[in-house]
This record gives sequence, C-alpha cells and structure tokens, in this order.
Amino acid sequence: MAPHGGGNCMDEKQTILLVDDSEDDLLLMKHACQAAHFKPSVVTVNDGEAAMAYLNGDAPFADRERYPLPAVMLLDLNMPRVSGFDVLAWVRTVPGLKRISIIVFSASTRTEDVERAFEMGANSYLVKPCSLAALIAMMCCLRDWLEYNHFPPLKESPKPVEEVTAG
Repeated sequence: MAPHGGGNCMDEKQTILLVDDSEDDLLLMKHACQAAHFKPSVVTVNDGEAAMAYLNGDAPFADRERYPLPAVMLLDLNMPRVSGFDVLAWVRTVPGLKRISIIVFSASTRTEDVERAFEMGANSYLVKPCSLAALIAMMCCLRDWLEYNHFPPLKESPKPVEEVTAG
C-alpha cells in the first residue's frame, strides 16, 4: 500500500541536507544514497557554518530554486568551529526552521551525546556504520522510513532586520 493523504511524503521534489566536515564521509553518504535509490535530492555542506548559511538562505545559498529548504537534515556532531550541537540548537530557535526533521549522524556512541542530541530537539540518532555495505543498508532503511513519513511544509521566515540605533 502506497502512502497517501493529507501530508507531504518524501519525494524527488524534496531535499535532504547532509552536514559533515569529512569529505570522505560525504562522498560515502552520497554514494550510499544513490545505491539506496533515494528519491529526494541530496545536498551536502561540509561544516556547521555552511549548514546555517544554507538554512538561512545566505550567500551562496540564497537561490531557493537551486538550494531549497530541506525536509530532513542528517547532521554530524563533531565538526570544528560550529558543531552539530550548535547547529541543532540554532535550528530549534528559528521559527521557520524548527520543524525540520534532524537526524544526528555521528560516529559517537557516547550516551551523553545521544541524550544531549534528543534534549536539544533531534528527531533521531544514527551511529555511522563501519562498512559501506552497512551504510547502504542503513540508507535503504532510512529511504523507506522517509517514504512513509509525512513532513510539514516549511515556511521561510523573514530575515531578521538589523536594529538601527540613534547615535
């Protein structure tokens, strides 16, 4: 039975944002998504700052036709400068973004990291598998999960207006 009815199932018009500072991990993830026959487009950024710029529609990601808001973000935790925790905390404070489904995708198996991610609003926590075959199998499961889930439409929130102070 195919999913139907009043929500937005994941489809080829939707986007998944992969955020990871490891170029190798990003390449493996894109390969695994292709091998799993993902319908949605997969966009990658290589650090937390770029993820925030992408989500905020800042340059070079201002063109929402080319860089649409994602329905789902796979987010690494351990990144320099702006960590995955920082990105997660920020996303959950932005009215137009707080409904994005965030799946933490980390090598960390630390209980403290899992608990902190969920406390901060992560929707799921996946541990990066050790082999390509296991990663592809995980992406097949994720693909199926995404296909049957319904995601709320995201609305771009207006950019904050800089306050002007009289001097």
